[in-house]
Amino acid sequence: MAPACVRGRLTPAAESTADLVIVGGGLGGCAAALAALQRGLRVIMTEETDWIGGQLTQQAVPPDENAWIESIGGTRSYLALRDAIRSYYRTQTPLTAAARANPRLNPGNGWVSRLCCEPRVSLGVLEAQFAPYVASGQLRLLLQHVARQVQVQGDRILGVEVRSLLDGERRWLTAPFYADATELGDLLPMSGTEYVTGAESRAMTGEPHAKDVAEPDNVQAFTVCFAMEHRDGEDHVGDRPAAYETWRNTMVQVPGSDTPTRLLSFDDPGSARLGFNPVARTGYWSYRRIIDRTQFVPGTHASDVTIVNWGQNDYSFGSLIDVSPQEAAQHVSRAKELGVSLLYWLQTECPRPDGGAGWRGLRLRHDVMGTTDGFAKYPYIRESRRIRARFTVCEQHVTLDARLRETGASREAVTAAPFADSVGIGHYSMDLHLTTRGDRGQYGATLPFQIPLGALLPERMENVLPVCKNIGVTHLTNGCYRLHPIEWNIGESAGHLVAYCLAQRTTPHAVHAQAAHIEALQRQLITAGVPLAWPHPLPK
Repeated sequence: MAPACVRGRLTPAAESTADLVIVGGGLGGCAAALAALQRGLRVIMTEETDWIGGQLTQQAVPPDENAWIESIGGTRSYLALRDAIRSYYRTQTPLTAAARANPRLNPGNGWVSRLCCEPRVSLGVLEAQFAPYVASGQLRLLLQHVARQVQVQGDRILGVEVRSLLDGERRWLTAPFYADATELGDLLPMSGTEYVTGAESRAMTGEPHAKDVAEPDNVQAFTVCFAMEHRDGEDHVGDRPAAYETWRNTMVQVPGSDTPTRLLSFDDPGSARLGFNPVARTGYWSYRRIIDRTQFVPGTHASDVTIVNWGQNDYSFGSLIDVSPQEAAQHVSRAKELGVSLLYWLQTECPRPDGGAGWRGLRLRHDVMGTTDGFAKYPYIRESRRIRARFTVCEQHVTLDARLRETGASREAVTAAPFADSVGIGHYSMDLHLTTRGDRGQYGATLPFQIPLGALLPERMENVLPVCKNIGVTHLTNGCYRLHPIEWNIGESAGHLVAYCLAQRTTPHAVHAQAAHIEALQRQLITAGVPLAWPHPLPK
């Protein structure tokens, strides 16, 4: 559980000031920082781990993106980030001539994303973007620092105390504006910012698929991802994990089926259809593959490398939100036990096409994750605390069926709800992985949607902005607003909003209250390459 806010002056500590303090170095935090820096602001950004980049790097999740991302559907800076990742591979790695010439190079040829790449490459690209600002002192990047206390006066944050995880040194950070870019929305309880967790009730949101009664503890599973390769003909099976039998006997409910299936299996119909074969390089093996060895000069890579972020290692047996540090650590430890057990099952019991069992050549790639245990530096978080916002995006704003009912438009003409205060766009299915109460499913097709400014504004607090999964969405719509390009867009727009507020000597809430302010902010966003609406009709 995050420490509560404090109302008095904090105990003395070294002090640093900026125009914007960003707590958390996830994708939204990085985008907010870059936008603010490009507008000439001084920025301090903290990060709990030693890698910035959130789900793209420290969590090792290849980007989940919309169908049009190669040409539209992202901000100019997000598309530039993707281009820079491809450029790194073309200039710094021994690709084959055919791979180098491919304008839409996908280094891993994984099919979850058009850009499955190594976390370290994404990290290097982000660090290169920040390097000039770090060198000039315009950006202060505090890695391996966590927020411990927040000083609040009325509806404003006055300062945040952070502590180094390396030496315990405390630092007092002050700025006119603060952004919460933590993966779990940690700044919200610390600052007294009102928030919600878990599943809302239908009475709260009016959503057709909402719960009859609110379930604040019902959140999506998190996953501690790992990278592995396969050395055919080698044996990398280690000792049987201590918790193996426990996880081997764990059953989960599969959507659309009345019969539970084993968690460590490919027994459910979807998994059985895909299969897993690292020799034939098919099914789950290629799903989140980040290195396709055939795209590199022979001898560069002895094996493909794939990221394991599957239903089989989703951890739905406890939440990391509003629990004690000890309980959170226990859940992360158990999630890693699940991962180790899954790897052992793949090595020893996974059915093979030849009738045998197990792929003994599978092994962890610790170096890909930059960790000693081979797991990602931080769990992949799908659902965070969410602000009680000036405006909350609900299911009926984005789903095809709801919009057809509300508008009476044809399928060809219908669009998601239009937002006059749009600060960006996004699209993804309303995809909920297994939750802590056993729910899982996709709750209707969604339409390409907008990001309303009102969803970035807390009901009350004046100078704190959410810049990732902690915006004004619901348990359901979080499922479609939580992906890489959308989080980047949210952060980027928040960075521009802070610059606008400082220039106009106003507040985000005052901007939202006046059409002239909104229009002026939107003009700046368009100039910066942030699209505010989808073209209609969309490209085929």
